[in-house]
Amino acid sequence: MKPFPRLFVFPVFILLLATVLTAEEAEPLAPYQPPANSTQTLRLWGSRNMDALVHAWAQAYRVAHPEVNFEIKLLGNGTAMPALYLGLADLAFFSRDLIVTDVDGFAHVRKYNPLRVELATGSAEDPGHAPALVLLVHRDNPLTRLSLRQVDAIFSAPRRRGASAAIRTWGQLGLTGEWTDQPIHLYGDDAQSMTALFFQRAALGNSHRMNWEHFTEFGDLRRADGTVVTAAQQTSAALKTDRYGLAISSLHYLTKELKPLALAEKDSGLFYEPTKVNIAARRYPLSRPVFVCADQPPGRPLDPKVRDFLYFVLGAAGQQMIVRDGSYLPLTTEAAREELSKLP
Repeated sequence: MKPFPRLFVFPVFILLLATVLTAEEAEPLAPYQPPANSTQTLRLWGSRNMDALVHAWAQAYRVAHPEVNFEIKLLGNGTAMPALYLGLADLAFFSRDLIVTDVDGFAHVRKYNPLRVELATGSAEDPGHAPALVLLVHRDNPLTRLSLRQVDAIFSAPRRRGASAAIRTWGQLGLTGEWTDQPIHLYGDDAQSMTALFFQRAALGNSHRMNWEHFTEFGDLRRADGTVVTAAQQTSAALKTDRYGLAISSLHYLTKELKPLALAEKDSGLFYEPTKVNIAARRYPLSRPVFVCADQPPGRPLDPKVRDFLYFVLGAAGQQMIVRDGSYLPLTTEAAREELSKLP
């Protein structure tokens, strides 16, 4: 198997990404047409890591819509939902999954659920910008791919994806010789971390009962000089010295000693490597969404100023700004249209 290419030249990726976005549908998204609104203010709260992109959207929106003002307070994902249900924000931006306190907090106060609209896809490998999760093995390992049902049978106890038995050795995945009876040593983030919670939802059917007997979890470590050694970095480091290991990490920490596995949603499905093009197109199963929540009471229309701004972000100009920013990946045309359908 050829070594997996870690780095992509940016102009080449843009060309490939453009091919993905145009090949799926013949007609691109229509350009944004600004509506005629009175002077008003949009209050945006949420993820610190979306600061540059959100400010760029706001600045571009005001060029066509100068009567709209913005109050932007990107203080962190944890502040976004409380600001929304307490009436301090019009939009809450998230670069991580919603957690129980987000959902229950909003429902407790408002008595209904927030509107959720996906705006982008997380990065391929940029730490802090919702990178896709990858499953890494040692370069000596002959395995090249896994289905999510196999992943579930390896990492979880309940096996919610329907596997008939737990998978605990490499031989159960078809490996022979020295690998046959070797146990699979698992490495990953602290099970309560945002990364782990996404993995549990996306790969394990939202099961939190891990295969603890063979699982080693890591938390982010802060050095005395203030720098941080991330959990993903530690899992990759552990795997370098363990030929029988399997780690949840990201492409950012891919080294010559390691290789990523291709993944498929189903055993009989197509297997996709975690390339930028596959992640952007959401073909790779562990791509992560970047989204926004808004307060829309049941049976009532969305606040017009909120709707208009989201139309801009999901339109051709707003999505092109994601490409220029480079921190996240734009939605495909089909995905953008699906999200627009939530904004009648």
